[in-house]
Amino acid sequence: MSATPNPYRRRRRSTRFLAAAAGVATVGALVAAMPASAGETGKKKPGHQKPGRYQDVQLLSFNDLHGNLEPPAGSSGRVTELQPDGTSKTIDAGGVEYLATHLRQAREGSKYTVTAAGGDMVGASPLISGLFHDEPTIEALNKLDLDVTSVGNHEFDEGAKELGRLQKGGCHPTDGCYVKGKKFKGADFPYLAANVLDEKTKKPILKPYWVWKKNGVKVGFIGVTLEDTPGVVSAEGVKGLKFKDEVETINKYAKELEKQGVKSVVALIHEGGLPASAAYNYDCDSPGAGDGISGPIVDIAKNITPKVDALVTGHTHAAYACTINDPSGKPRMVTSAASFGRLYTDTTLTYDRWTGDIARTSVASANHVVTRTVPKATDMTELITKWNTLAAPIGNKPIGYISGDISNVGTESPIGDLIADAQLAYGKELDPETDLALMNPGGIRAPLTYAAKGAEGEGVVTYAEGFTVQPFANTVNLQNFTGAQLVQVLKEQVTGVNAASPKVLQVSSGLTYTLDLTKTGADRVVTDSVKLNGAAIDPAATYRVATNSFLAGGGDGFTTLGQGTGDLVGDDDLAALEKYLLANSSATDPIVPPAANRIAIVK
Repeated sequence: MSATPNPYRRRRRSTRFLAAAAGVATVGALVAAMPASAGETGKKKPGHQKPGRYQDVQLLSFNDLHGNLEPPAGSSGRVTELQPDGTSKTIDAGGVEYLATHLRQAREGSKYTVTAAGGDMVGASPLISGLFHDEPTIEALNKLDLDVTSVGNHEFDEGAKELGRLQKGGCHPTDGCYVKGKKFKGADFPYLAANVLDEKTKKPILKPYWVWKKNGVKVGFIGVTLEDTPGVVSAEGVKGLKFKDEVETINKYAKELEKQGVKSVVALIHEGGLPASAAYNYDCDSPGAGDGISGPIVDIAKNITPKVDALVTGHTHAAYACTINDPSGKPRMVTSAASFGRLYTDTTLTYDRWTGDIARTSVASANHVVTRTVPKATDMTELITKWNTLAAPIGNKPIGYISGDISNVGTESPIGDLIADAQLAYGKELDPETDLALMNPGGIRAPLTYAAKGAEGEGVVTYAEGFTVQPFANTVNLQNFTGAQLVQVLKEQVTGVNAASPKVLQVSSGLTYTLDLTKTGADRVVTDSVKLNGAAIDPAATYRVATNSFLAGGGDGFTTLGQGTGDLVGDDDLAALEKYLLANSSATDPIVPPAANRIAIVK
């Protein structure tokens, strides 16, 4: 590939906010002191100034935006901050009107600045973006001056052709153009997909890397998504694609970049880790480098070639800025900025003009909160207003009433119970013999909040709010399983690909069991505790189970759910939730948040 400046950049906006930088920041891991000559320095001579040896490059990054243009609701719109006295507090965060202001303020005074992202910019998006196939989010990212991003698994929710349209532009093949007389222009920035190959051509479906250049400074970016993307995306979305190993791919292209004279490299990886604390300013390098973080990114980071100088990661929606040693034993910065635009990461890369490489001992990172106390970016407000106006006839429709917040937090969450109950009720409409429903936690994207978002009134659930909770347009499917298979499904929550990070299914009313997290493997699901309406599960009996189409295809590692019989496909899952809310709530008799007590959890 040619190491040229970004061909997607149609324009570079010069407008910058002049207000003083605001927000709450955490001091990231600073491995060692900065070189004495860091910065653009040199001896002044008549008529010109020679650059010094070291040049600081500002790398601003974020990940997992998921089309959250407006401030996310409930806990999805807050971050936790550790205080000096050991206590913690929550801070309201997120919204592109504020993210734009923070990024523009962060760039002030920095001549060498590049903005990158770690995937999942689109997909699982709220109505304002999802209703329009995420064109609004691409427009917002263009205005944010995003320079480059890797693909994430959600970039494949609508398939590779739709991803290509978001990159190159053009109106939707089915829904057409949303703004009369205006064709969608596509992304100004390149999406990188180094490890996503076309099965026929064996070549990456998009550019594998991109090189940022300025005044002789060159930094290469390689972008990959998690190899297991087919396991977390519907089969139709990844049809005809092959996903390669992250480490193998990054190492390959780091060598290719080096051959082109690019020795400073950043990997954008849509795979992540799990820090020991949910606080964004937790020091995951205490007591030692990377000691406070676990998950897939740890092994990936330990095996990626030392030619790569920093890793921008994502997927787990966690916040961290820590060091993990590369194969040579040298510390290397690994960052993630949580999700939904609540944080951004500011990393200093000190470029050595003599070697063309990053002075790794000087790499420093900090996560910053996208607070809502700064002025809104007016161009983003205009963008949100435009798309909300188009979405309003659909989004503002009331579909139910609640008496309080229905949270999406917890191993078993109140919103998970509500959705499972809705799918069970809908399943019984399709087939009265339906016994239970199971819902994957990853398909639940937000809580339902009691406070009014607009003019609908407190406790009113709008279609837009329901869409934000369940944006995938999965169908509700019915299948038959034996009791033995049903128990096996529950054990798959904590075994196989889900062993290290359990995916606990949300269950409908009547299904109860004990999850003992003090045990290991399949034993964490206590077999003789699994009951339906108080009766033990009969291994030989047949049970009619409602799930969404993603689970019915064996998604999220639930291979047994892909083996059901007697398939019956119904309407989409949001329609099932809407029907349930309308049938079971009113302004005078709202739904009370479920107690989330169906799974007995032992810790």
